[in-house]
Amino acid sequence: MNITELARKLKITPQELKEELPNLGIHLGQRAIQIPDKQAEKAIELWQAKKEKEKALSRIKDKMTRAVNQEEEEEEKKEVILPPLIQVYRLAEKLDLPIKKIMNELIKNGVLASVNENLDYEISAIIAENLGFKPQLGAEEQSGENIYLKDKIQEIREKEGQKNLELRAPVVVMMGHVDHGKSSILDTIRKSKIVDQEKGGITQHIGAYQVKEKNKLITFIDTPGHEAFKTMRARGGEIADLAVLVIAADDGVQPQTMESIKIIQQQNIPFLVAINKIDKAEVDIERVKKDLSEINLTPEDWGGKIICVPVSAQTGEGIDNLLETINLIMEMEKQGLQYHPQGELIGGVVEAHLDKGVGPVISAIIYNGTLKKGDDVVVGKSFGRARTIKNQQGEEIKEATASLPVQIFGIKGLPQAGDLIREMKESKKFKREIKENDFSSESEMSSINYVSSEKKQKEKSINIVLRADVNGSLEAIVQILDKLKNPEVKINILKKGLGNLTEADFELAKASNGWLISFGTGITNSARQLAEEADLRVNKYEVIYNLADEVREEINKILPPEIFEEKIGRGEVLKVFQKSSRETILGARVLEGKIIKDALLRVWTPAAAGQDPSLKGEGRTNQLQVNKKDVSEVKLGVEFGLKFLGKIKIEEGDILEIYQEIKKVKKI
Repeated sequence: MNITELARKLKITPQELKEELPNLGIHLGQRAIQIPDKQAEKAIELWQAKKEKEKALSRIKDKMTRAVNQEEEEEEKKEVILPPLIQVYRLAEKLDLPIKKIMNELIKNGVLASVNENLDYEISAIIAENLGFKPQLGAEEQSGENIYLKDKIQEIREKEGQKNLELRAPVVVMMGHVDHGKSSILDTIRKSKIVDQEKGGITQHIGAYQVKEKNKLITFIDTPGHEAFKTMRARGGEIADLAVLVIAADDGVQPQTMESIKIIQQQNIPFLVAINKIDKAEVDIERVKKDLSEINLTPEDWGGKIICVPVSAQTGEGIDNLLETINLIMEMEKQGLQYHPQGELIGGVVEAHLDKGVGPVISAIIYNGTLKKGDDVVVGKSFGRARTIKNQQGEEIKEATASLPVQIFGIKGLPQAGDLIREMKESKKFKREIKENDFSSESEMSSINYVSSEKKQKEKSINIVLRADVNGSLEAIVQILDKLKNPEVKINILKKGLGNLTEADFELAKASNGWLISFGTGITNSARQLAEEADLRVNKYEVIYNLADEVREEINKILPPEIFEEKIGRGEVLKVFQKSSRETILGARVLEGKIIKDALLRVWTPAAAGQDPSLKGEGRTNQLQVNKKDVSEVKLGVEFGLKFLGKIKIEEGDILEIYQEIKKVKKI
């Protein structure tokens, strides 16, 4: 064969071929123009084997290089702490980048949002990472409105002076771990059964109730105990004068107990501990006190300052003592309970929800001044006229005095728990301010619209259209879904809002193969019929952790399995019987473990003196024989025949390494 023709087959120049032939064990003169056919065939085979080996080594090297580069990139990225929810303009401030750059990046990722719109952590983290940052999930940021509430109350007291002051009832918040009996204690105090009305015995919304103890009024705020309601508990703490930390005598200090303590300390609220469930057999009150002392909250009878009141919501034991203790503590803090009945209006939102018949309904407590029917008010970033005011019995009243829990009807939007309530003094000016700042005055919460893209279609994802009965529940669900996020399965909340699922929600879910979820609310008949015809999944939930469990189960169903290699054996090539460009038949002996059929096989050249073993390439075991009989595996020490699939030149003495691919089901 002509040297030039062989070089053309190998896709190299004749000069390069002459330089490579000695490396392949073929020696020709520099002036040779012909090569014997047998040597040409050998050269082609050796050249292909060399290229396969180089490819295998290149793949391994590329993997190692990518891993190193990824580590270096991660190290170079600047860390940024992002809260569970963040407005677009706040994200720009966090990253110290122009808002326009953030907006452009959002659009690239298929997200349409205004500068004032909230982004959940999943979206903000993607944007931050794309812009060269290393995001980490942090705590929820305190909003300016919540901080402003207490500051504003103090400012009003200083401005209005000490004349014509009256005492209002203390606002007391019940806090603590799930199922430790916060609502049950309130039930006993109110002589009603609110717990029976709550799904699963867990308070799903913040509520406020007023009771009388020895001619003294006390307003109680009940906060949910489930972990998902962290934000709601924090807001309950912000608008309270005193906290009652409920700890079950049979369970002690638990995670949400610690979280509640943190909120109480951050807000600098006076508090006492109610040790509940003392009616149960074998409870250990001293153990609870010991737990408290270990976190620097030493009980009074142990020489500390923390008042502990043993109670039983079941039998009513200790409840009167609890109320008396609250009044005694508040007597010492009465300066903070002074207010001007005719002074400037200031109040706080306890909860807000959308009623199908009457629109937004705001649960609130007034801290200064008096809210009268017909007053124009600003509530957070919403506004409206107090068209109707109702007390806790659902009766219409003409005015709401300080500390009286009321419902307000007529506001043109849904504020957040903890938002400030103020009198609207200049209606036109305020409406202009709302327009300029793009504040929402819609009854439905803003939603994030995801624009479909080729990339997102390839991703494994769960698309959700979410509706809830009240604002606090909606926030809590979004937070718990954020905690279920997984790099391999995305949770996209296509739309979120209050009220029943509608035909518009169905159309959005249909376009994205979405999952329609309602919490504490329903679905219109027309939307249900359309969903059934389109075979869309529709679920209604009443307890938040049931919703979370089913979403988690759905993620586990579509999580791809984890695939990894397990080395199961080594062998040594004793003889090569037959070979072609794609397969080799050889004889070998098992040196370690076992050899199995249909497994990944890597071929190594044995280590020479002063050198490490070198990888020739990889392929698969196709057929195994022992004593000329087909077998599925060969054990240690046994000689066997093997048909190897792969473009590698195998020689006597080569080492065979056998690997098995293991698939492991992943769960979150």
